[in-house]
Amino acid sequence: MRELRVEDALMYLDQVKMEFGDRPHIYNEFLEIMKTFKSQQIDTPGVIERVSSLFHGNKRLVLGFNTFLPEGYKIELPLDRDGRELGAVYRAPGQSGVTLIGPQRGGGRAAAPASTPGGGGGAGNNAGVSLPAPGGASVMANQAMQ
Repeated sequence: MRELRVEDALMYLDQVKMEFGDRPHIYNEFLEIMKTFKSQQIDTPGVIERVSSLFHGNKRLVLGFNTFLPEGYKIELPLDRDGRELGAVYRAPGQSGVTLIGPQRGGGRAAAPASTPGGGGGAGNNAGVSLPAPGGASVMANQAMQ
């Protein structure tokens, strides 16, 4: 896996912000998930589940999050025979098979996003946000998005 750069993290944050510009609560929720992950209140499978659930239906953002996952973790979006998305799954190191995550067709949500009481700050404020980086490190995104 290639080395993660701060520019990659900032570009991904910008993609999230642009995608949900009309729904800043989603961008704020993403920032809260990343802060929770950085403070080690959730682990790598937890951050995968929350981000995949939050971005359900946005293939580019869900799969784009793979860039930030440690070696051995991978989010996938398998399709059924008719080419319809079945729901997100992820692979973890040392695990045989996949773990279902997010809203599943014909079922409920396997993992709901965390709540953000009070809104979690403004959509333009991402100071102190970190994205998981390969190998378990994190990349800080301290630059405010305009």
